[in-house]
Amino acid sequence: MLYNAAEGPIVSVARQISCCRRNFLYGSDWMAWRKWLLVSLAACSVCVLAEIVSRSQAASPSGSSQYTSSGVFTTAHPTAASAFKDFLDMHPEHPVQPIAYTHAVHLANGLQCTTCHVGVDKGPEAQIPNVTFCMTCHMAIDTNNPEIKKIAAYQSRGEDIPWVRVYNYSPSAHVRFNHAPHIRAGVDCATCHGDMTKQTTAERKVNLNMGFCVECHKQKRVSIDCATCHY
Repeated sequence: MLYNAAEGPIVSVARQISCCRRNFLYGSDWMAWRKWLLVSLAACSVCVLAEIVSRSQAASPSGSSQYTSSGVFTTAHPTAASAFKDFLDMHPEHPVQPIAYTHAVHLANGLQCTTCHVGVDKGPEAQIPNVTFCMTCHMAIDTNNPEIKKIAAYQSRGEDIPWVRVYNYSPSAHVRFNHAPHIRAGVDCATCHGDMTKQTTAERKVNLNMGFCVECHKQKRVSIDCATCHY
């Protein structure tokens, strides 16, 4: 009943509003949702704090780079926040690299993709050149460039350049991608990587999800059987 003559219209309406508010805030359904909301907010807060801490510890007081290598390969994420982002497939379009490598300059000087990414036309992976390969040229070329000096410093410390991956598939996707058959079929690198002649460090120009790959396979009339790409 919205109106109670003994209380008066205003008091009666206020009582009804208060009752509805109480049911909304403390009802069993809302309590369950509020619990999960608080858990989600707490998880996000932990990730943000972990990211802040990791960034604050990234460089030592001497100003050395956060990009250091232990010499041991690991699939572990450097921070809890990066693991959380990878789980949600949240990746930056233009990852910050330890060296401001410029594809545009190297390609303009006549280098081919296969010059540095050896084996891309013969196997599944496009290899990334190690520090020794880079210094083969840069021991004599543009040696005063600050970025070249960084590469030389990695070599003097016996470390490889810890490049940040731009494209990858989550292990849960069970994707078995192979560069070689794509190269042999004449698929241009720009199809998946964008126009590298206009990029410095590599950018995530294409969202390589299942829809993109299946549509490309259909256009080129090649197999779209699950086993073609998944294991």
